[in-house]
Amino acid sequence: MIMAQPKSTVLPWRRVRQFSLVLLAVTLPVGCRGYNVGNQYLYRSDIRTVHVAPVESDSFRRFTGAKLTDAIVRQIAQQTPLTIDEPALADSVVQAKILRDAKRVLGQNRFGEPRALQYGWQVEVSWVDRAGVPLMQRQIIQIDLDEQFVPEAGQSLADAEQQLVERIAQRIVGQMEMPW
Repeated sequence: MIMAQPKSTVLPWRRVRQFSLVLLAVTLPVGCRGYNVGNQYLYRSDIRTVHVAPVESDSFRRFTGAKLTDAIVRQIAQQTPLTIDEPALADSVVQAKILRDAKRVLGQNRFGEPRALQYGWQVEVSWVDRAGVPLMQRQIIQIDLDEQFVPEAGQSLADAEQQLVERIAQRIVGQMEMPW
């Protein structure tokens, strides 16, 4: 007597592969629709050029406004599809003013000498088009950042200031992105 062998419930590997490829081909275009690649989609498409006005500063420290202006220009050139242009030709203008700069002692040694210090700025920024219409989520933003440094460890006010300038410039360019 010949016994019938039961059919295997496991699909052959060829069918599994074919099914996977068909499933991938169907879901891939649908699942990735709406995604954009590149930084050009993070910024307004109607603005192509920007002028960065010299940063105003009431600080007694020399060249603070010029350092921040240079950092903003560098960040815009590196992080955005916008190009820097002259005021008469630019589609938009970024303006900033350093409202406050302060240095505080956070800790002293037993002789009263500073061991840890904090250096901070408060900056007001606006980005407008030629007609004066604000282009950021908020019309004027205020950035208040501090940087700590320890002179005994070889850190200086110049280092802290440079780090602060870079962080503020990054924050300004981040605010220029379109809202999600």
